Amino acid sequence: KKKNMFMMIMMLRSCGLYLYGLTATGKELETLVEVWGEKRYRAKQIRDWVQDGVTEYEKMTNLPKSLREKLRDHIQPNALKVAAEKISKDGTIKRAYLLEDGQAIESVLMPYNKRNTACISSQAGCAMGCVFCATGQMGFRRQLTATEIFEQVARYDAELKQKEQRLSNVVFMGMGEPLLNYKEVSQSLKMIQDFLGIGARKITVSTVGVVPGIAKLSEEHPNVGLAISLHAATNAERSALLPANARYGGLDPLMRAAKNHCELTGRRISFEWALVQGINDDLDTARTLGKLLQSYQLCQASHVNLIPLNPTDKFHGSQSLNSHSFAQCLSSEFGVSATIRLRRGIDIDAGCGMLANKLVVPSS
Repeated sequence: KKKNMFMMIMMLRSCGLYLYGLTATGKELETLVEVWGEKRYRAKQIRDWVQDGVTEYEKMTNLPKSLREKLRDHIQPNALKVAAEKISKDGTIKRAYLLEDGQAIESVLMPYNKRNTACISSQAGCAMGCVFCATGQMGFRRQLTATEIFEQVARYDAELKQKEQRLSNVVFMGMGEPLLNYKEVSQSLKMIQDFLGIGARKITVSTVGVVPGIAKLSEEHPNVGLAISLHAATNAERSALLPANARYGGLDPLMRAAKNHCELTGRRISFEWALVQGINDDLDTARTLGKLLQSYQLCQASHVNLIPLNPTDKFHGSQSLNSHSFAQCLSSEFGVSATIRLRRGIDIDAGCGMLANKLVVPSS
């Protein structure tokens, strides 16, 4: 009995004492119900309820009352508490969650014609300090656990199923730098694929350029998409916009890591470029970018995602008027695929770089 109790305590600690984490992590749930004297098939019944979005134990009517009471006494249903929600005129949903310690995060669900994409957070706040990003302006609070990351996805997935739709894509482009929380992000990637059945090729991790993390991601999750927030093609210009550029050695190690990722995984890489009028949107800059990609043999192995600048409180740059000519220059002169990102949720501050907990004030 002491051994069984020890096993149960260790499992609960590893899953963060939350139902979403416990149901999505390997065989722990089966072991736990057996420790409690129940049959293993009870674990599948619990998982089925959670996959349908049901986390209220009293609603799990095919479970014996004794098991429901044990779950209620030992396992909290949710790591995240919905604090606020806004819906854009284009259908985008932005949701603020309170964490157990009072911190807050935001995530976004973006509906398109043939897909639904969840944009999720990996940290509360961000330490990268990108000058045009509202999350970077608010500073870093703490890392999220794998369960807190996964639950953002699982909730959207369950809600869409109730509407006879499905969550088709997941992007780690919300609050935080995913590769500075690599262990928890890596675990959440496995949970998303194993529990929700969302394929690795439908998931994208975005980074400001954490070179060691890119190498790990390439080796351990080769089928997960990689997006690099580039935004400038010289070290001086990039360091002015993204202070982390110098921290990780500048453009050369970053571009080498990008090339290695493409060679190792056989997948095309995405470079994100927020177009700022008069700063990084003219044809000379487009040619500098094209030459940079050319010098690392990345013209055919990459895609440039041009992002119309979204307004934030502390950055006063203007949205570019040159996006189409910039894209055309990359395509015609360098053979680089480039598209302009469709803006979503701008009226509710849900666009790229706009997540800053305006819906709810986190604890200090």
